[in-house]
Amino acid sequence: MNQTEKIEIKEDLICYHCGDKCSDNSINIEDKLFCCNGCKTVYEILSQNDLCDYYNLNSAPGLNPNKNLFKHKFEFLDDETVKQKIINFTDGKITTVTFFVRQMHCSSCIWLLENLYKFDPAVFYSKVNFLKKEISIKFYEEKISLREVVEILASLGYEPELNLDQLEKEKNKNQNKSLYYKIGIAGFAFGNIMLLSFPEYLSIVDNVDNDVRFFLGLLSLLLSLPVFFYCSSDYFKSAYNSLKKKIINIDFPISLGILVLFFRSAYEIISQTGPGFLDSLAGLLFFLLLGKLFQSKTYDSINFDRNYRSYFPLAVIQKKDEKEISVPVSNLKKNDIIVVRNNELIPADSILIKGKANIDYSFVTGEHEPVEKNIGNTIYAGGKQIGSAIELSIQKEVSQSYFTQLWNDNSFSENKEDAYYKFTQTISKYFSIIVLLIAFGAGFYWLQFEVEKAVNVFTAVLIIACPCALAISLPFTLGNTLRIFGRNKFYLKNDIVVENIAEIDTIVFDKTGTITKSNSAGIQFSGDEINQEEKSKIRTLVRNSSHPLSKKIYELFNDSKILEVQDFSEITGEGIEGKVNESLIKIGSRKFVNQNQSELQQSKFDTTVYVSIDEIQKGFFKINNIYREGLKELIDSLKNFKIKLLSGDNEGEKENLKKIFAEDAELLFNQTPKDKLNFISKLQSEGKKVLMLGDGLNDAGALKKSNVGISISEDINNFSPACDAILDAEKFNKIPDFIKFSHSSMKVVKINLIISLLYNVIGISFAVKGILSPLIAAILMPLSSITVVLIATLFTNLIAKKRGLI
Repeated sequence: MNQTEKIEIKEDLICYHCGDKCSDNSINIEDKLFCCNGCKTVYEILSQNDLCDYYNLNSAPGLNPNKNLFKHKFEFLDDETVKQKIINFTDGKITTVTFFVRQMHCSSCIWLLENLYKFDPAVFYSKVNFLKKEISIKFYEEKISLREVVEILASLGYEPELNLDQLEKEKNKNQNKSLYYKIGIAGFAFGNIMLLSFPEYLSIVDNVDNDVRFFLGLLSLLLSLPVFFYCSSDYFKSAYNSLKKKIINIDFPISLGILVLFFRSAYEIISQTGPGFLDSLAGLLFFLLLGKLFQSKTYDSINFDRNYRSYFPLAVIQKKDEKEISVPVSNLKKNDIIVVRNNELIPADSILIKGKANIDYSFVTGEHEPVEKNIGNTIYAGGKQIGSAIELSIQKEVSQSYFTQLWNDNSFSENKEDAYYKFTQTISKYFSIIVLLIAFGAGFYWLQFEVEKAVNVFTAVLIIACPCALAISLPFTLGNTLRIFGRNKFYLKNDIVVENIAEIDTIVFDKTGTITKSNSAGIQFSGDEINQEEKSKIRTLVRNSSHPLSKKIYELFNDSKILEVQDFSEITGEGIEGKVNESLIKIGSRKFVNQNQSELQQSKFDTTVYVSIDEIQKGFFKINNIYREGLKELIDSLKNFKIKLLSGDNEGEKENLKKIFAEDAELLFNQTPKDKLNFISKLQSEGKKVLMLGDGLNDAGALKKSNVGISISEDINNFSPACDAILDAEKFNKIPDFIKFSHSSMKVVKINLIISLLYNVIGISFAVKGILSPLIAAILMPLSSITVVLIATLFTNLIAKKRGLI
């Protein structure tokens, strides 16, 4: 092959994947040519996984980076120090990371990025947050490196932003920059086209020379070009991509209206048969974009509140000056020393400095096999300690948004029904089709009378009919409800929980730590006298448990020193055991501590915790339960619900509880965690909608199984992915108000849905009659969304104020 032929190939041969020119035809698959092996590999991956529809979305959809630059560009990601700044979590096997990807712009991007795990089996999970332009990725560290994951993204044209210092600031700064530009251009064009149209507005066109009129028309057309091609581009792209997926979204009728306005106006101006509607076109885009900015800002504010203000009230034990105090995790700083006990979560990335760590990362990875860590090892946020207490040195500030993300992970959520979301989705699905039929029908009807009016009617119908108000009614109403709950220290996993609370008919209470005060319960020891050394051994063992009764015993012996514990174990619902100074200590139920002895049976009607040292029973702690203030009034206010009580304790408090609970309330004692779970399942099999209140320790299974599981939190780190909500113990007496407010919020949702439907029906009826211009329709469309937001905010705030929640 001579040089001339090579040049000819360079000009004619195009890469099937990225569209670049190929130097020759040596890299090919059948009739498809590729410029490099990278593009060929991506095509093969797509082909092997039946993802070649990707190439139908656009011509040459792959973006081809500079291969020479790419080869060394991400070498810095092999540095361990850099990796630690970027990754969210790793246990040496599974690594999770979140990237900001600015190139993400449409449904095609989402489709491709969420199929990323199919490109390489080592990348087994990828999830897109389109509003934030973020992708969360989980991959097997042993099979693929962070650098290789980034290279895969870059090779597909989605290179993540990795500016470690300025990433967050830059992202927030630039996220809406394009939208601001479009609003500015549309506003500028709108104002100037209106000025150029004054002869039309003032009806003095007969006094204006035809050449001048034609010149003013061309100027208006020139001003409208950036409005049509740039300001409306997002609507066109969205409509095009939805059609590729065989879906008609709301942007399709809007795009159709824009096209009709522009081409009809261009025809009238060029043919000098009329002034066109370019002022309406520019005004339409200006108000549409303003509405989009408003909605974006409102969504951002809700997102901010959910991630940073309404975070769940995690607390942790901080060790300071040899004292252990409970502090909110938000107060933790780098190098603070914290104590994490059995079944407690690690709130921030830390270094292990004392103790034996067995970390269960199932909260992060779904894998339940504990990972053993040695002193000096890094332990990532979200892990749960299994075994004796450990001491950690904080290395990163606590990320509330990271925990919120974990909490909302679908792997920890039941598939609970969400009727209103399904309702609005169904409406939105058929809405555009119905609107198109009405628009074409009205347009054809008026076409036989007046072309200009037919165009106006057709366009006005497409613009005024918008399901946006329907779509935002639910999230805005319930989003405001979440904020109000958050201010009252009631933290919900997501807005679906509000709907589920409104539907409950049965309430199940746990006893210890739920209706009783852990901090105020009276405690005393009965049995053989125990010396100071034995007190230290008992205090050392209970220090490793986060159970409320263990904490009470720990505080009782607060003048005793802490020793080392070995072979610690905790059997849920039974007790704890471990070796302290070679002595086997057991603390828990009588059966767990010493099954064969019965001399203490006279205590069977007391709430007791038994103790044995080296299999010799020493006695028991008697807990005088102190019930939460207002418990009787709370139960009385819930008389419309079926009330149940489940307790792992014996019947010692049964008579007292009968005085508090209604006569028809079911009180069950000596319940194991499995018994509680089975009881909830039995109620649900009978068609009951169950709300369960527990402490999140011995009743995690029941909390998860119930329709709504609420964990009562005092000052311990007892957060669990099993619960749907966390309630600060101080607000326990407000439970009836929270339930009633949830009912009221759902009524506001219904009112908003009705208003949204009425708006569309009335708006379309005016548009069909030809008495509503496209410009007025463009102003009214975002106003409908604003109305829904105002109603949602005002009504929920008024109801909350009435109930004393704000």
